[in-house]
Amino acid sequence: MNNIISAQKICYQYVDGGRKTSILSGLNLEVNIGESVAILGQSGCGKSTLLNLLGGMDKPNSGKIMLNNTPYNSLNENQLTKLRAQNLGFVYQFHHLLKDFTALKNVMMPLLIAGVESKIAQQKSGALLQAIGLKNQANHLPAELSGGERQRVAIARALITQPSCLLADEPTGNLDENNANEALNLMIELNQAQNSALIIVTHDEKIASRMQKVLVLENGILQKS
Repeated sequence: MNNIISAQKICYQYVDGGRKTSILSGLNLEVNIGESVAILGQSGCGKSTLLNLLGGMDKPNSGKIMLNNTPYNSLNENQLTKLRAQNLGFVYQFHHLLKDFTALKNVMMPLLIAGVESKIAQQKSGALLQAIGLKNQANHLPAELSGGERQRVAIARALITQPSCLLADEPTGNLDENNANEALNLMIELNQAQNSALIIVTHDEKIASRMQKVLVLENGILQKS
């Protein structure tokens, strides 16, 4: 399998009131294309911080992170933004849909930003919404959708560009059990269909058990569960 994300000797600290707190301490991680990984850990241990670092939205104090064999620290901001857009999709606990846009237009947005022609973006997005059972909700605003439907739209938006890796931060934490299962099944099915990697940060061991690999973040490093 080909490596898609690599984190080597990652250290991350923050300073609050003159006091330095270490979150990650020499952390290492390798994730391959097609691999699904769950990262477990207690609240406040740095799971979301790690995901932000892997996504290039924050910078480590030391160490190296590579996406598709390209080190983040070798890129300027524009190059990093382009690399992220080409390779990563993001799903969060809250859907973060644009409230004034329909489900269809929300899913279309990453394609439009990437320069895809509007008609093609609409066709692809409509087909994906149909595939996940939301054809009849395509022209609904987020406020007109259920919580589960909104999260499924958010997942479709993250995967419409067929990213090499999906980063998910507690993606089912705001859903009831049935909708959580549907959302998780959708992420797994679409990632398998696209042969992309899936990294889920969660506190839920049931979700973690569905992944190929389970890691625990403790004392600033990752260990096998």
